[in-house]
Amino acid sequence: MSIVTLLPFIVLIGAMFLMTRSAKKKQQAAAQMRDEMQPGTGVRTIGGMYATVKEIGDETVLLEVAPGVHAVYAKNAIGAVLEDSEYNRIVHGDDEESDSDAVVPDDASSLTEAPEAADAKTAEVEDAAPKADLTKKSDAAEAATEGQKDGKADGETDAK
Repeated sequence: MSIVTLLPFIVLIGAMFLMTRSAKKKQQAAAQMRDEMQPGTGVRTIGGMYATVKEIGDETVLLEVAPGVHAVYAKNAIGAVLEDSEYNRIVHGDDEESDSDAVVPDDASSLTEAPEAADAKTAEVEDAAPKADLTKKSDAAEAATEGQKDGKADGETDAK
């Protein structure tokens, strides 16, 4: 056999080796992360639920989902072990990074107009006439005449 005929097989075996090696590294990293769990740390499950670790068993973990609510999960169901600051930011809404009290407007018009003009514009909108009814009035009339054309109402057939 020549090297040209063996080359596709060699490339295929090399690709399989590299893929299994990277998958094995990911599994080892996940196992190490799960081994680093300790009671009191915040975790995220593979389903996206955030909880606090209460007890760790051989194959299971007792998680406190809410105050006084406990659930038993498999260790493999833990997707990530979070740092305390990240867990508190996500679960409790603690935001240590932004100390500014910046107000974000609901619409872009307040960014382009002066504050007095924006207030006057909202007052004009509130005082304006009620919103127009944009539905077709003839829809109901057309449906009634269509039912009268062939003498049948909706859902009736000639089958006996």
